[in-house]
Amino acid sequence: MNKLIATLALSGGLAVSAAGVATAQETLRLTIASGHPEVFLWVKHMHETFIPTVNAALAETGDLQVEWTEAYGGTLVKLGSEAEALETGIADIAMASGVFDPAGMGILNITYAMPFGPIDPEKVTGAVEKALYGTEGLVDQITEETGVVYIGGGVAIDGYNIAATRPISTRADMQGMRIGGAGPNLAWLDGTGAVGVQGSYVSFYNDISTGVYDGNIGWMTANVPARLYEVAPYWNRTDFGAMYIGGLGIAERVWEDFSEETRDAFRKGAEAYAAAFFEEQSAKYEAAEQTMLENGGEVVTMEPAERQAWIDEVANPLTAWRESALARGEPVDQMLTIYRDTLAEEGFTFPRDYLAD
Repeated sequence: MNKLIATLALSGGLAVSAAGVATAQETLRLTIASGHPEVFLWVKHMHETFIPTVNAALAETGDLQVEWTEAYGGTLVKLGSEAEALETGIADIAMASGVFDPAGMGILNITYAMPFGPIDPEKVTGAVEKALYGTEGLVDQITEETGVVYIGGGVAIDGYNIAATRPISTRADMQGMRIGGAGPNLAWLDGTGAVGVQGSYVSFYNDISTGVYDGNIGWMTANVPARLYEVAPYWNRTDFGAMYIGGLGIAERVWEDFSEETRDAFRKGAEAYAAAFFEEQSAKYEAAEQTMLENGGEVVTMEPAERQAWIDEVANPLTAWRESALARGEPVDQMLTIYRDTLAEEGFTFPRDYLAD
């Protein structure tokens, strides 16, 4: 999808570029982009929730209207290059995500470095954002390093598991399997005898159906719309946990020219965006699972002792991520402590203390 929408937060006004100073009665042209298509909820609600909420908030002040260009599905920005696009001026607003852009936004991959965590996406997101904002200077440092201002709207994917062509009850069942996944989650397969293969939802269906690999690390509300139950009918409950993927980012060159009222409008948009995402995600999960089961899918729960042995023996995925963050000069230890302790205060204890290793 690549379309232009003119919004009327107020009538009339002077058209200016995104870099122009936002003064009274101006029309600001902004491009919001994603490498993912709208089938993904975090893209869908850019269009359905974030933009309308920003428009409505701006209309209340009467100072500014926005003429939006929406470019999704890689029509303007390739997946993983969103932060670079914001910095270079190709786009103005996008998802700030570490899982798809580990080089630019790697600090946001905290949950991928601490797998087998909570399966509640809202709980995970709340803990991550508390750690982000609670770590002194971290949000400002992200802006300094990337030219992207994080404005909130953080979201997490519903729990990761393994969809496969065969059931997985023990690690022995994984021996010799080839499992597709994104870079950060392939490290979780250490010690299982399975081989991780870089992939994405763009290719999972065809790659599994043609035997490139035997399954994928993924989440229910994406696997079912992609109809992966047709080629990988076993939904193996490894319970890696819900994974925070990021929030909304706006180019610093744009943000620095906004009035405080305009900034508040965009923050309201981000808040509404996250709320709508989680509401629809929750509704879709149960329906997606039912669809999978009605079409030949089967849920397989890994034996608890096997899962715990896996957790105990996997090479600590936190180590490399933490070392990269320290090399960038980021206050990662404080962030990790806040994240872990926040979840503990809410009743969740990790089955392994990654920070103590």
